[in-house]
Amino acid sequence: MRRIVAALALLCVCEAVRFGQLCSGNPNNGRRTSDSWGHGHFGAKRGTREHKGLDIACEDGSVVYAPFDVTLEGRLTVYTDSAKAAINSGINLSGGGLRFKLFYVRPDRTSGTVTKGQRIGVMLPMQSVYPGITSHVHVQMYDKSDPTPYF
Repeated sequence: MRRIVAALALLCVCEAVRFGQLCSGNPNNGRRTSDSWGHGHFGAKRGTREHKGLDIACEDGSVVYAPFDVTLEGRLTVYTDSAKAAINSGINLSGGGLRFKLFYVRPDRTSGTVTKGQRIGVMLPMQSVYPGITSHVHVQMYDKSDPTPYF
């Protein structure tokens, strides 16, 4: 009985909000699958740790859009490593009952509200730091839960 209730609760949450197009050139939010740097799905192994987000393919320099009506909640710093300075930016967002982060994005602004499909920034030059990787926006929930059901 508990499994049924949990499944119904998840179903209700997932139907409440779904991510719209995040990146120009990727209208269906195609995901980073596997490349020489690893895998882009939630829970993928990263040495001794697990990947806590979902990677959505996005070419360097592409426009990044609000996936639904959101509030911009400030810039974030992705890395402390100065060798990764070219991609060391992102943005915190909330909306639709979710709080999440987008990594590798240079935001146009960092506060206020935007509507679904409105430009929020530009994909940073991931190839300059990770040559050969599938360039992507990393979507991570604040609580580090799996964002996959929202896509």
